[in-house]
Amino acid sequence: MTLGKYLLKASPVMLGIIALAGILNGLGGVGVLAIINSRLQHSGAFPTVLALGFLGLMLVRLASSGLSQILLVRFAQDTIFALTDRLCRSVVSTPFRQLERIGIPRILTVLTDDVGTLSNSILTLPSLATNGAILVGVGAYLAWLSWATFLGMLGLVVVGGLTYWFFLTKAQLDIRRALDGRDALFRQFRALTEGIKELKLHRGRREVFFSRDIVATVDRLRHDNLAATRWYVLADSCSNAFFYLLIGLLLFVVPMVGRLPLESITGYVFACLYLMAPLWAIIERLPVLNRGHVALRRIEECELSIAASIRTQDLVLSNEVSAPWHRLELEGVVFAYEPESSLNGDFVLGPLDFTLHSQEVVFLVGGNGSGKSTFVKLLAGLYVPQSGEIRLDGKCVFDENRESYRQHFSVVFSDFYLFEDLLGLKGADLDGKARTYLAQLQLDRKIQITNGRFSTTALSQGQRRRLALLAAYLEDRPIYVFDEWAADQDPAYKDIFYRQLLPELRSRGKAVVVITHDDRYFHLGDRVIKLDYGKVV
Repeated sequence: MTLGKYLLKASPVMLGIIALAGILNGLGGVGVLAIINSRLQHSGAFPTVLALGFLGLMLVRLASSGLSQILLVRFAQDTIFALTDRLCRSVVSTPFRQLERIGIPRILTVLTDDVGTLSNSILTLPSLATNGAILVGVGAYLAWLSWATFLGMLGLVVVGGLTYWFFLTKAQLDIRRALDGRDALFRQFRALTEGIKELKLHRGRREVFFSRDIVATVDRLRHDNLAATRWYVLADSCSNAFFYLLIGLLLFVVPMVGRLPLESITGYVFACLYLMAPLWAIIERLPVLNRGHVALRRIEECELSIAASIRTQDLVLSNEVSAPWHRLELEGVVFAYEPESSLNGDFVLGPLDFTLHSQEVVFLVGGNGSGKSTFVKLLAGLYVPQSGEIRLDGKCVFDENRESYRQHFSVVFSDFYLFEDLLGLKGADLDGKARTYLAQLQLDRKIQITNGRFSTTALSQGQRRRLALLAAYLEDRPIYVFDEWAADQDPAYKDIFYRQLLPELRSRGKAVVVITHDDRYFHLGDRVIKLDYGKVV
């Protein structure tokens, strides 16, 4: 979709009003030009009609200019808000595996750079409408002065415009490569911030990272931006050359070969000089529009790849869990990563037969690469099995009820994210319950909770994991999954987790799946299941 079609689709009425205000502004400028030229051609007594016309056109220009700018800012903000909202909802509604394939850097670049670039391009619309109206109006005025001269000038303008568009198309390719390079740069920035400890500890790794990744990526980005700038400079230079060629033809060639009166030639030259400001205003904004068009294409590509897998029922999010459950079954379930995937491309989980009951604690063990984390994502409904069935109390889980199925789970992943407040949690005395668990987890001296918000999350990894446990505990879901929660905890906190929190969850009718290597606590569970390269052994 082009930028123009997208904006017309967003709000055709508002865009029409903005364009009309811009056109009125431009036509007012043309009228002012005609009055000035007429006054210069016919000096003498004070022309009352021309003076009143000049005053009226100035008021029209001021009013239309202010109206178009106010409406445009509102239109641009509404459009960007709607676009950002739709993109964020698309991300939330997209299957988790699809998001992994798209990649976090690409999504971040779209939500930050591309949306901002599109916003800047929308803000150029009033100026384009105003200056475009001036060009059209002045063209009509020049045609009234002399059709033959106008047609010759129009031919020259068409040739110059096609030349400019050729260079602009070349620049668009480099802009696209530069924006793709931003995706790669985001990946390198994530590696820099998240792997800073490893980089500081290993000089060789640090030097290779900067020379091969950071420097190379920035150099490619610099090269593409410079290439696009060179095309823009060539386009501007050609536009300058055609403009001065036009002025030269009007001054030196037309008087010799044509019968155009000197007054008309003066009007033509004066009009062309008057056109310089709106013409260059349009030329300066075309690169911004060009970047906005490229950004829109990238947004559409990302959004389409997301929307291709969106289920309609995922758009309606609910925290409600229906009737109490008793039995969760996985029968012949198989999940395999795509062959082209860089993440465990040849790994296959299953076929798995697994049953989980309420009021049951199951320990899941296995070595690295055995499929434990994949199993958790599959169990919680984040991954969709390629074959087999997942049944909750005998009811199969399909696309139509997968969102409802996911609402049965509270999970603390090994790579969990800790929000700054208890998002989405409600209930009487929520802060009081949270403070009780803070004391139980020995965090009450470091953190306070007010209106469901933590006073800080700047804690050690073990303490942050305890906060994530607290948030999951307060969710009060039927099924709990903890992925290596105790791996970075002190013995005291491990004891609280295994001997107090897990039995308490079981006594409340919850089912708990714990990925762990703490074999000295296995006797506290109902079952121990071991995975080995995707199979239960």
